[in-house]
Amino acid sequence: MPEDELLATHLQELRRGTVVLACLLILQRPNYGYALLDLLEKYGFAVDANTLYPLLRRLEKQGLLTSDWNTDESRPRKFYRTSADGTALAQTLSHDWDELDAAFRSLKGES
Repeated sequence: MPEDELLATHLQELRRGTVVLACLLILQRPNYGYALLDLLEKYGFAVDANTLYPLLRRLEKQGLLTSDWNTDESRPRKFYRTSADGTALAQTLSHDWDELDAAFRSLKGES
């Protein structure tokens, strides 16, 4: 496997779970998919639409997100929001993230 491909594979694995947590945190305020793509990119989580929309459907099916259609505008939009279960999971994952961050900092001799 070429070095660039190997790096890309490992980066993708590393970031996969972080996108779930980022979505759960961002969607504590309702938003629609396209705007979520922009917000994720703004915060440093570059995600392709072909990855995000199946993820949103999966999280909704798992009961971690809720959704409603907004038909007030000329183009209907599906708005997503983190559910109570999603909020609880985001809190748990955030706590675990903080512990992992501290462990990595320790391994690197930063604290």
